[in-house]
Amino acid sequence: MFLTPEKQSYHLPPPRCSSFPQWVTVHKPDPLNAFLHPTGYFIHDTLDIIFNHQSRSSWEYLVHHAMAISAFVSLIVTGRFLVAAVLLLLVEVSNIFLTVRMLLKMSNVPSLALYEANKYINLVMYFAFRLAPQAYLTWYFLRYVEVQGQGAFLTANLLLLDAMIVMYFSRLLRSDFFPSLRKGSAGRDVDGEKFLID
Repeated sequence: MFLTPEKQSYHLPPPRCSSFPQWVTVHKPDPLNAFLHPTGYFIHDTLDIIFNHQSRSSWEYLVHHAMAISAFVSLIVTGRFLVAAVLLLLVEVSNIFLTVRMLLKMSNVPSLALYEANKYINLVMYFAFRLAPQAYLTWYFLRYVEVQGQGAFLTANLLLLDAMIVMYFSRLLRSDFFPSLRKGSAGRDVDGEKFLID
């Protein structure tokens, strides 16, 4: 769980083509660089929400992004808890089916069978790639990680994300599986498409 990457270099044998230099030095990629892209995505999306004046309607999104940015920056700076970060990135797999769901609802596709199939796939993917990894990480952090410094900060982040993921999951269930429970929510985005796709 505690990984401090070391940059290593090695030499490749010279290529047969004479236009290349005799020796090419290649550096192994730093695993921390893998988290620059998702951090950049969250920063870009946050700025997009703010600059397009969507902050009031997307405040949950902004809270989620702020937690993700702070956690990834913490991981990049310290180089600790990289395995936890990789598990957290698994949630992006379920975004594929959440996006398909949103597109199907927006386009009013006449194929109800396609929406129904995606609904069940979406449920399985949400559990497998959001709920299960999040539950495991929360259990691991509460049981094994020190409750001070970065460990305490990341544990607090995980607990807040747990609450948000459960809330999003309940919205998804109400919208797709228990539509009768949606009463009294007129005018509000109970389906949570905007909030489910992150």
